[in-house]
Amino acid sequence: MVMKTPHLVQYQGSKRIIAPEIVKFFPTTFDRLIEPFAGTCAITILSAAQGLCDEFWINDINQPLVNLMEECINNPLKLIDEYENIWNGQFAEGENNIDYFYKIREEFNKGKKDSARMLFLLARVVKGAVRYNSNGELNQSCDKRRYGTKPNVIANNALAISGLLKDKASFSNLDYKDVLSRAQKGDLVYMDPPYQGTSKRDNTRDNRYIQGVEFDEFVEQLRELNDRDIDYIVSYDGKTGDKFIGKTLPKSLELTHVYINAGLSTQATLNGKNEITYESLYASKNLIKRQEKYEQMKLCFA
Repeated sequence: MVMKTPHLVQYQGSKRIIAPEIVKFFPTTFDRLIEPFAGTCAITILSAAQGLCDEFWINDINQPLVNLMEECINNPLKLIDEYENIWNGQFAEGENNIDYFYKIREEFNKGKKDSARMLFLLARVVKGAVRYNSNGELNQSCDKRRYGTKPNVIANNALAISGLLKDKASFSNLDYKDVLSRAQKGDLVYMDPPYQGTSKRDNTRDNRYIQGVEFDEFVEQLRELNDRDIDYIVSYDGKTGDKFIGKTLPKSLELTHVYINAGLSTQATLNGKNEITYESLYASKNLIKRQEKYEQMKLCFA
Protein backbone atom coordinates (compact mmCIF):
# COMPACT_ATOMS: atom_id res chain seq x y z
CA MET A 1 0.00 0.00 0.00
CA VAL A 2 1.41 3.38 -1.05
CA MET A 3 1.65 5.85 1.83
CA LYS A 4 -0.22 9.08 1.25
CA THR A 5 2.16 12.03 1.29
CA PRO A 6 1.37 14.18 4.34
CA HIS A 7 0.55 17.88 4.14
CA LEU A 8 0.10 20.17 7.10
CA VAL A 9 -2.77 22.35 5.93
CA GLN A 10 -4.69 23.38 2.81
CA TYR A 11 -2.81 26.34 1.35
CA GLN A 12 -3.78 28.19 -1.81
CA GLY A 13 -0.95 28.09 -4.31
CA SER A 14 0.49 24.88 -2.89
CA LYS A 15 1.88 22.45 -5.48
CA ARG A 16 0.74 19.43 -3.47
CA ILE A 17 -1.62 18.07 -6.13
CA ILE A 18 0.83 18.32 -9.03
CA ALA A 19 3.99 17.65 -7.00
CA PRO A 20 4.29 14.05 -8.31
CA GLU A 21 4.42 15.40 -11.88
CA ILE A 22 6.96 18.08 -10.97
CA VAL A 23 9.45 15.74 -9.27
CA LYS A 24 9.50 13.53 -12.38
CA PHE A 25 11.78 16.20 -13.86
CA PHE A 26 14.20 16.10 -10.92
CA PRO A 27 17.67 14.67 -11.58
CA THR A 28 18.49 11.13 -10.57
CA THR A 29 20.90 12.32 -7.90
CA PHE A 30 21.52 15.68 -6.23
CA ASP A 31 22.99 16.78 -2.92
CA ARG A 32 20.45 19.27 -1.60
CA LEU A 33 17.01 20.60 -2.52
CA ILE A 34 16.56 24.34 -2.08
CA GLU A 35 13.12 26.01 -2.06
CA PRO A 36 13.44 29.83 -2.00
CA PHE A 37 9.61 30.15 -2.12
CA ALA A 38 8.80 27.16 0.06
CA GLY A 39 5.29 27.98 1.31
CA THR A 40 4.06 24.84 3.06
CA CYS A 41 6.83 22.75 1.48
CA ALA A 42 4.83 20.42 -0.78
CA ILE A 43 7.80 19.69 -3.05
CA THR A 44 10.25 19.27 -0.17
CA ILE A 45 7.90 16.87 1.65
CA LEU A 46 7.32 14.71 -1.42
CA SER A 47 11.04 14.68 -2.26
CA ALA A 48 11.80 13.46 1.26
CA ALA A 49 9.03 10.86 1.07
CA GLN A 50 10.49 9.51 -2.18
CA GLY A 51 14.03 9.54 -0.81
CA LEU A 52 15.31 11.84 -3.55
CA CYS A 53 17.89 13.50 -1.29
CA ASP A 54 18.78 13.88 2.39
CA GLU A 55 19.34 17.62 2.76
CA PHE A 56 16.82 20.43 2.33
CA TRP A 57 16.87 24.22 2.58
CA ILE A 58 13.44 25.70 3.30
CA ASN A 59 13.12 29.46 2.77
CA ASP A 60 10.23 31.86 2.48
CA ILE A 61 9.96 35.64 2.82
CA ASN A 62 6.89 35.03 5.00
CA GLN A 63 8.58 34.50 8.36
CA PRO A 64 5.56 33.14 10.32
CA LEU A 65 5.13 30.54 7.58
CA VAL A 66 8.77 29.45 7.79
CA ASN A 67 8.50 29.35 11.58
CA LEU A 68 5.41 27.17 11.28
CA MET A 69 7.15 24.63 9.06
CA GLU A 70 10.24 24.66 11.28
CA GLU A 71 8.16 23.93 14.38
CA CYS A 72 6.21 21.24 12.54
CA ILE A 73 9.45 19.51 11.58
CA ASN A 74 11.59 20.07 14.67
CA ASN A 75 9.04 20.28 17.49
CA PRO A 76 5.77 18.74 16.28
CA LEU A 77 4.43 17.82 19.73
CA LYS A 78 4.53 21.45 20.85
CA LEU A 79 2.72 22.56 17.68
CA ILE A 80 0.11 19.81 18.03
CA ASP A 81 -0.61 20.63 21.68
CA GLU A 82 -0.87 24.40 21.17
CA TYR A 83 -2.97 24.04 18.01
CA GLU A 84 -5.42 21.76 19.82
CA ASN A 85 -5.82 24.32 22.60
CA ILE A 86 -6.52 27.14 20.16
CA TRP A 87 -8.80 25.00 17.99
CA ASN A 88 -10.86 23.86 21.00
CA GLY A 89 -11.12 27.45 22.20
CA GLN A 90 -13.49 28.37 19.39
CA PHE A 91 -16.21 26.13 20.85
CA ALA A 92 -16.14 27.97 24.18
CA GLU A 93 -17.55 30.93 22.25
CA GLY A 94 -20.79 29.08 21.46
CA GLU A 95 -22.41 30.67 18.43
CA ASN A 96 -19.64 33.26 18.30
CA ASN A 97 -16.88 30.95 17.01
CA ILE A 98 -16.46 33.30 14.03
CA ASP A 99 -15.74 36.14 16.46
CA TYR A 100 -13.12 33.85 18.01
CA PHE A 101 -11.36 33.57 14.64
CA TYR A 102 -11.19 37.35 14.33
CA LYS A 103 -9.90 37.62 17.90
CA ILE A 104 -7.07 35.20 17.08
CA ARG A 105 -6.36 37.07 13.85
CA GLU A 106 -6.15 40.39 15.70
CA GLU A 107 -3.79 38.89 18.28
CA PHE A 108 -1.64 37.56 15.45
CA ASN A 109 -1.50 40.91 13.69
CA LYS A 110 -0.61 42.66 16.95
CA GLY A 111 2.44 40.47 17.48
CA LYS A 112 1.41 37.03 18.77
CA LYS A 113 2.74 35.30 15.67
CA ASP A 114 3.32 31.89 17.20
CA SER A 115 3.06 28.91 14.88
CA ALA A 116 -0.13 27.48 16.39
CA ARG A 117 -2.00 30.73 15.72
CA MET A 118 -0.65 30.84 12.18
CA LEU A 119 -1.79 27.27 11.63
CA PHE A 120 -5.26 27.90 13.04
CA LEU A 121 -5.71 30.94 10.81
CA LEU A 122 -4.60 28.99 7.74
CA ALA A 123 -6.98 26.18 8.69
CA ARG A 124 -10.01 28.49 8.96
CA VAL A 125 -9.53 31.14 6.28
CA VAL A 126 -11.63 31.02 3.13
CA LYS A 127 -10.09 28.66 0.52
CA GLY A 128 -6.90 28.31 2.55
CA ALA A 129 -5.89 31.63 1.01
CA VAL A 130 -3.67 34.05 2.89
CA ARG A 131 -4.39 37.73 2.20
CA TYR A 132 -2.59 40.82 3.48
CA ASN A 133 -3.50 44.50 3.73
CA SER A 134 -1.17 47.37 2.86
CA ASN A 135 0.37 47.16 6.34
CA GLY A 136 1.29 43.50 5.86
CA GLU A 137 -1.43 42.31 8.23
CA LEU A 138 -3.48 39.18 7.63
CA ASN A 139 -6.96 40.24 6.53
CA GLN A 140 -8.53 37.16 4.95
CA SER A 141 -12.04 36.29 6.10
CA CYS A 142 -13.12 33.31 8.15
CA ASP A 143 -14.70 30.33 6.38
CA LYS A 144 -18.08 30.15 8.12
CA ARG A 145 -18.85 26.65 6.85
CA ARG A 146 -16.15 24.77 8.74
CA TYR A 147 -14.11 24.83 11.93
CA GLY A 148 -10.69 24.20 10.40
CA THR A 149 -8.64 21.02 10.27
CA LYS A 150 -9.26 18.78 13.29
CA PRO A 151 -6.39 18.43 15.76
CA ASN A 152 -6.04 14.68 15.21
CA VAL A 153 -5.53 15.23 11.48
CA ILE A 154 -2.97 17.96 12.15
CA ALA A 155 -1.22 15.63 14.61
CA ASN A 156 -0.97 12.75 12.15
CA ASN A 157 0.35 14.95 9.36
CA ALA A 158 2.76 16.95 11.54
CA LEU A 159 4.31 13.80 12.98
CA ALA A 160 4.63 12.27 9.52
CA ILE A 161 6.28 15.41 8.11
CA SER A 162 8.64 15.57 11.08
CA GLY A 163 9.56 11.94 10.57
CA LEU A 164 10.54 12.69 6.98
CA LEU A 165 12.50 15.90 7.52
CA LYS A 166 13.79 16.22 11.09
CA ASP A 167 17.60 16.65 11.16
CA LYS A 168 17.59 17.04 7.38
CA ALA A 169 16.23 20.57 6.91
CA SER A 170 17.58 24.07 7.47
CA PHE A 171 15.34 27.14 7.53
CA SER A 172 15.66 30.81 6.60
CA ASN A 173 13.62 33.94 6.01
CA LEU A 174 15.62 35.61 3.24
CA ASP A 175 14.97 37.39 -0.02
CA TYR A 176 15.07 34.76 -2.76
CA LYS A 177 18.09 36.45 -4.39
CA ASP A 178 20.14 35.89 -1.23
CA VAL A 179 19.21 32.22 -1.28
CA LEU A 180 20.14 31.80 -4.95
CA SER A 181 23.50 33.47 -4.37
CA ARG A 182 24.36 30.70 -1.88
CA ALA A 183 23.34 27.77 -4.08
CA GLN A 184 26.20 25.45 -5.05
CA LYS A 185 26.94 22.88 -7.71
CA GLY A 186 25.18 19.68 -6.73
CA ASP A 187 22.15 21.55 -5.41
CA LEU A 188 18.76 21.50 -7.10
CA VAL A 189 16.79 24.72 -6.75
CA TYR A 190 13.01 24.44 -7.10
CA MET A 191 11.27 27.81 -7.46
CA ASP A 192 7.56 28.59 -7.29
CA PRO A 193 7.53 32.41 -7.28
CA PRO A 194 4.39 34.55 -6.94
CA TYR A 195 2.25 34.68 -10.05
CA GLN A 196 2.98 37.39 -12.57
CA GLY A 197 0.62 40.31 -12.18
CA THR A 198 1.30 40.32 -8.45
CA SER A 199 4.72 41.90 -8.94
CA LYS A 200 5.33 45.26 -10.57
CA ARG A 201 8.28 47.53 -11.15
CA ASP A 202 7.15 49.97 -8.46
CA ASN A 203 7.18 47.05 -5.98
CA THR A 204 3.43 47.22 -5.45
CA ARG A 205 1.76 43.84 -5.10
CA ASP A 206 -1.67 42.38 -4.77
CA ASN A 207 -2.77 41.16 -1.36
CA ARG A 208 -1.98 37.49 -1.94
CA TYR A 209 1.69 37.95 -1.19
CA ILE A 210 3.94 39.64 1.34
CA GLN A 211 6.42 40.37 -1.44
CA GLY A 212 6.32 40.13 -5.22
CA VAL A 213 9.00 39.13 -7.72
CA GLU A 214 9.73 41.46 -10.60
CA PHE A 215 9.97 39.62 -13.95
CA ASP A 216 13.16 41.10 -15.43
CA GLU A 217 14.99 40.78 -12.14
CA PHE A 218 13.92 37.15 -11.86
CA VAL A 219 15.13 36.41 -15.40
CA GLU A 220 18.52 37.90 -14.55
CA GLN A 221 18.75 35.67 -11.48
CA LEU A 222 18.08 32.61 -13.65
CA ARG A 223 20.76 33.75 -16.08
CA GLU A 224 23.24 33.92 -13.21
CA LEU A 225 22.32 30.38 -12.15
CA ASN A 226 23.02 29.24 -15.71
CA ASP A 227 26.42 30.93 -15.63
CA ARG A 228 27.25 29.16 -12.35
CA ASP A 229 26.01 25.78 -13.64
CA ILE A 230 23.36 25.47 -10.91
CA ASP A 231 20.48 23.10 -11.69
CA TYR A 232 17.00 24.54 -11.22
CA ILE A 233 13.33 23.98 -12.01
CA VAL A 234 10.73 26.76 -12.06
CA SER A 235 6.93 26.67 -11.81
CA TYR A 236 5.80 29.91 -13.41
CA ASP A 237 2.23 30.73 -14.40
CA GLY A 238 0.75 28.83 -17.37
CA LYS A 239 -2.60 28.89 -19.14
CA THR A 240 -6.29 28.26 -18.57
CA GLY A 241 -8.10 27.08 -21.66
CA ASP A 242 -6.71 29.25 -24.46
CA LYS A 243 -5.78 32.11 -22.13
CA PHE A 244 -2.10 32.44 -21.29
CA ILE A 245 -1.20 33.86 -17.87
CA GLY A 246 1.84 36.11 -17.79
CA LYS A 247 4.90 36.15 -20.02
CA THR A 248 6.90 33.05 -20.81
CA LEU A 249 10.52 32.99 -19.72
CA PRO A 250 12.84 34.05 -22.57
CA LYS A 251 14.28 31.54 -25.04
CA SER A 252 17.75 32.96 -24.41
CA LEU A 253 17.77 31.06 -21.09
CA GLU A 254 17.62 27.80 -23.11
CA LEU A 255 15.13 26.22 -20.73
CA THR A 256 13.01 23.17 -21.40
CA HIS A 257 9.36 24.26 -21.08
CA VAL A 258 6.48 21.85 -20.47
CA TYR A 259 2.88 22.23 -19.31
CA ILE A 260 1.51 20.21 -16.41
CA ASN A 261 -2.22 19.52 -16.14
CA ALA A 262 -3.34 21.13 -12.87
CA GLY A 263 -7.01 20.18 -13.26
CA LEU A 264 -10.14 22.22 -13.71
CA SER A 265 -9.79 25.94 -13.11
CA THR A 266 -11.70 26.88 -9.96
CA GLN A 267 -12.39 30.38 -11.23
CA ALA A 268 -13.55 29.12 -14.63
CA THR A 269 -15.86 26.60 -12.93
CA LEU A 270 -17.40 29.39 -10.85
CA ASN A 271 -18.01 31.26 -14.11
CA GLY A 272 -19.76 28.25 -15.64
CA LYS A 273 -16.85 27.19 -17.86
CA ASN A 274 -15.21 23.79 -18.05
CA GLU A 275 -11.57 24.75 -18.59
CA ILE A 276 -8.35 23.02 -17.63
CA THR A 277 -5.48 24.91 -16.01
CA TYR A 278 -1.98 24.03 -17.20
CA GLU A 279 0.98 25.18 -15.15
CA SER A 280 4.28 26.02 -16.82
CA LEU A 281 7.35 24.13 -15.70
CA TYR A 282 10.83 25.14 -16.82
CA ALA A 283 14.00 23.08 -16.36
CA SER A 284 17.49 24.53 -16.69
CA LYS A 285 19.46 23.61 -19.80
CA ASN A 286 22.33 21.81 -18.09
CA LEU A 287 19.92 19.75 -16.00
CA ILE A 288 18.14 18.45 -19.10
CA LYS A 289 21.43 17.77 -20.89
CA ARG A 290 22.63 15.65 -17.98
CA GLN A 291 19.30 13.84 -17.83
CA GLU A 292 19.47 13.04 -21.55
CA LYS A 293 23.05 11.78 -21.19
CA TYR A 294 21.98 9.56 -18.29
CA GLU A 295 19.08 8.13 -20.30
CA GLN A 296 21.43 7.40 -23.22
CA MET A 297 23.84 5.62 -20.86
CA LYS A 298 20.99 3.47 -19.52
CA LEU A 299 20.14 2.44 -23.09
CA CYS A 300 23.78 1.63 -23.88
CA PHE A 301 24.16 -0.64 -20.86
CA ALA A 302 20.68 -2.18 -20.95
